[in-house]
Amino acid sequence: MLPAAAAALGAPLRPLPVELPEAPRVCVLLVDGLGDRLLQAAGRSAGWLGELRSGGAHVLSAGHPSTTATSMGSFGTGLLPGAHGLVGYEVLDPDRGVLLNELAWDPAVDPRAWQPAPTVFEHLGGAGVACVQVGPPHFAGSGLTEAALRGPRYVAARSLQDRVDAAASAVRSAPRALVYVYWGDLDKTGHESGWRSEAWERELAEVDLAVRQLARRLPADALLLVTADHGMVDVPLGARLDLAEDADLAYGVPLSGGEPRAPMLYCAPGEADAVLARWRERLGPDAQVLARDEAVAAGWFGPVAPHVLPRIGDVVVSCAPGTSVHDSRTQRPQLKGLVGMHGGRTDDETHVPLLVAGPRAD
Repeated sequence: MLPAAAAALGAPLRPLPVELPEAPRVCVLLVDGLGDRLLQAAGRSAGWLGELRSGGAHVLSAGHPSTTATSMGSFGTGLLPGAHGLVGYEVLDPDRGVLLNELAWDPAVDPRAWQPAPTVFEHLGGAGVACVQVGPPHFAGSGLTEAALRGPRYVAARSLQDRVDAAASAVRSAPRALVYVYWGDLDKTGHESGWRSEAWERELAEVDLAVRQLARRLPADALLLVTADHGMVDVPLGARLDLAEDADLAYGVPLSGGEPRAPMLYCAPGEADAVLARWRERLGPDAQVLARDEAVAAGWFGPVAPHVLPRIGDVVVSCAPGTSVHDSRTQRPQLKGLVGMHGGRTDDETHVPLLVAGPRAD
């Protein structure tokens, strides 16, 4: 999406299937967890966002897995996961033999070495476009920010209204500008209560109001884009497996990464084939279970760079709707209590909107 915004700003990177109106100033709001299917089903809670969707929005696809760290890599670089290397929520660091949480990060890992490709923000900065990122204070200088989103001036703002204020000011501060705004509470609410809950609908209504206010406050020559990193599915409590409680699934798997909807299994030496067969038999139609080479050949991660390949599990799993596989041996216990989840390859998780408003003919 950002390469399309770069083209709209007159600084194209490459030919693209998505064409946006030309504009000297662009504001991008990324609403974490706002899947296109979820937005379509939201009805009156969506309000103005629903009107934008009905008016001819684009539908984009998140890469695999459909999770924030991976999608932020694709958003920031314009590359597929196998190229930028942020291939999951938790992935093996091959140099140390331990899992790296690509959201929380680890000070032992240099984010610019882990993800060395230039970002679209860096490209735009070199083209004379003023770039600003608006987000929570703790994201400033974080490992994921440095890996996937480096380049903009960072403006910290806590509340949604504060971020609207900061974005409107930043857009007006330069004749050519790209302002990126992140909001994560819709995803948080979906995790805690499910995306079909009243709490999720209330949060979506707050986001809708904020987007409407932001659009009104932008200058007439500005383009407003609203998108997301992934969608979500609700998983029933009774449909959750756990390696800590299932010796058959855990056998030969000393480390599991990814996340419950998209586990990646790092197998003991010589055990990968047996683990693959055992997981396929146990999960049956509840998941796609592929060897790493099969997942790569199927294009799940896009073309995979040689240094990225060992970060991907020996066995790669994508759960069907209503299923998740946890590993309470190492994962935070809170993950098992979540209602809404993502990471899988269903349309509810991978399809995200690209909503377009402006420029206005004032």
